[in-house]
Amino acid sequence: MTKVLLVKANDGSALHTVSEGHSEFAEKGKDIVCSAVTILMRTAIGLLSDTSGIELKTDTSLRGYLSFEARVLKDDSKLKERLSTIGDFLKEGFESLSKEFPQNVKLDFKLED
Repeated sequence: MTKVLLVKANDGSALHTVSEGHSEFAEKGKDIVCSAVTILMRTAIGLLSDTSGIELKTDTSLRGYLSFEARVLKDDSKLKERLSTIGDFLKEGFESLSKEFPQNVKLDFKLED
């Protein structure tokens, strides 16, 4: 099972996401659920890495593990909105996957101050 932790700051200033494990929907290389998780994460990372004013730290050190932490560097409402929107995108995507494939994806979502 792929476990996803998504932590979003209430004010939109920070976002932390970890996905780990293999969904075990199909064999490696043919697993559509694992591919969906990966593309959600990589799309978010790609969008964030191209955004000036957001600090991004990623970890892809292990197979089946992908995480990132993003933080707005200055008090900028547009950057906070962008980061919050990307968090909403991830939440919607992972909720959809966990509903359709409950034995393969588990989402743990948290809002923090």
